[in-house]
Amino acid sequence: MNYITSENILLIGSTLLVAGVLIGKSSYRIGLPLLLIFLIVGMGFGTDGLGIQFSDMHTAQFIGMIALCIILFSGGMDTKLSSIRPVIVPGLILSTVGVLLTALLTGVFVWWLSGMSWTNIHFAFLPSLLLAATMSSTDSASVFGILGSQKVNLRENLRPMLELESGSNDPMAYMLTIILIETITLGGNLSVTQIIVQLALQFGIGGAMGLMMGRFTKWLIKTYRRIGNDSSIKEDADQAASMTSILLLASVFFTFAATTALTGNGYLAVYICGIVVGNATIPNHRAIGKFMNGMTWLAQIVVFLMLGLLVNPHEMLEVAPVSLLIGMFMIIIGRPLSVFLSLSPLSKISINAKCFISWVGLRGAVPIIFATYPVIANIDGASQIFNIVFFVTLLSLLLQGTSVITCARKLKLTTNEGVEDNDFGVELADELPTSLETLTLTEERLSGGNTLRDMNLAPGSLVMMIKRNDRYIVPNGQLQLKPNDVLLIIKEDKM
Repeated sequence: MNYITSENILLIGSTLLVAGVLIGKSSYRIGLPLLLIFLIVGMGFGTDGLGIQFSDMHTAQFIGMIALCIILFSGGMDTKLSSIRPVIVPGLILSTVGVLLTALLTGVFVWWLSGMSWTNIHFAFLPSLLLAATMSSTDSASVFGILGSQKVNLRENLRPMLELESGSNDPMAYMLTIILIETITLGGNLSVTQIIVQLALQFGIGGAMGLMMGRFTKWLIKTYRRIGNDSSIKEDADQAASMTSILLLASVFFTFAATTALTGNGYLAVYICGIVVGNATIPNHRAIGKFMNGMTWLAQIVVFLMLGLLVNPHEMLEVAPVSLLIGMFMIIIGRPLSVFLSLSPLSKISINAKCFISWVGLRGAVPIIFATYPVIANIDGASQIFNIVFFVTLLSLLLQGTSVITCARKLKLTTNEGVEDNDFGVELADELPTSLETLTLTEERLSGGNTLRDMNLAPGSLVMMIKRNDRYIVPNGQLQLKPNDVLLIIKEDKM
């Protein structure tokens, strides 16, 4: 009897989503990253749990590719050039040199472990590097979910630096993984010159396609808007935002496919395309941002549930001791050493900041997705690579993901004041030379006075509204401000 029907797939999928959401509702209270909950839920419903059979690596890789495109594009849209400009150098160093050093240091450690008689892994040097390369990129989605839920912001421009690193380091890890698989498949006959040429092509074509497709996407949106304005029947604003969002999704997948066909790095192109579009003036920006945010969460949840179903915990336990050693090496030695070495020329970054950057090197869904590539390529020991990567990801999320806030506070890098998302539901017309931001007041901020006239706001700024708990207050000069009040500020954009 065939149980794999469309109805059963929908039933199981919806059950997994509901279970994950309900269980994950309380995850922040105990400090667990929300996406870890979905990973555990997937494992609970999988082969060694309730018995759902899922072992199709090709399907997992395809779903992961779609999800990663959405996640990277959305991350690019949320990356504001004004915020990353001061940290663009350290961010890019971490996402390139940092990833390379992490892969090299960890790969050497795995190779050394493989030579020990008591271990149950026996990788040659190149497969050891491949294992390290698959998990050399970081995933900060869980970190910022925790920080955002507890209203914790970071000093020294750490937040935009980590956002830039996490958004731009996946392409580097992907390129290392693909090049190492190709080298192993060819029997190690890929020369250093060929590797450098491949990296240059991947970066060059990926970057150029990202810029070009970003500009093309902006033109596409403006053309769509012009067609709507020229029509005798005016389009509803909600419909326009929905159709524009669909255009963006189509552009994301076209960018990835076209760049990959041209032997460029599709993930890099998608991320750069997102930056170009996100920093442009486009209609219905807020509605589109909400749509992409929802799509990003859905993509991440589906990937983590799927990867949870894909793993067989009893196989993972077979490599648990050696996986624990590899994971602890990455967390305590590999990642910190790569951070300190790559950032050593930048003296302005404090020791505390470097320590925090080292600790925030969480592994996420991307390493597990990349670990499916050796399996599909039939690399010797690929199943062990997949199980080790999965174990290290769990270890990283459990150990680092639950202590991010504690670590930031111990290093004195937190502040309660900062810019938050605009949750007032106000959006300005695109042609206006102004922008909105929100500011949460602290006792320190109010030490010089607790009225608007006492506030030292930047020239050209005006407080439009105040949010106090669930109340919205129209401000005046006599209103007594309180800690945790959120100000909605309109600012004149500087030309």
